[in-house]
Amino acid sequence: MVRTVLYLLLTIVLITFLRMVLGIIMREFGNLLGSPGRPGQSGPRQASRGATAGGELKRDPVCGTFVAPVSAIHKTVGGEVHYFCSPACRDKFRG
Repeated sequence: MVRTVLYLLLTIVLITFLRMVLGIIMREFGNLLGSPGRPGQSGPRQASRGATAGGELKRDPVCGTFVAPVSAIHKTVGGEVHYFCSPACRDKFRG
């Protein structure tokens, strides 16, 4: 019984470690390839850094998700700009 539990724990630790190593390898491989089809960006990580480095996040008034103004969908109502996480939330908004 104890041996079975130890084998299961060892298996879980091993799988977790392998997933971590493979995730690091895949992320670095993706950074190596970059994204040449998107102007103004040299790789996939630059977009996420730019979105959060700019400052505060805006709250979607429909679902409550926080989004970066750079990547959000905008809608101006009555001179006030609202930020949305998706076109569906923008369409549901009644402002």
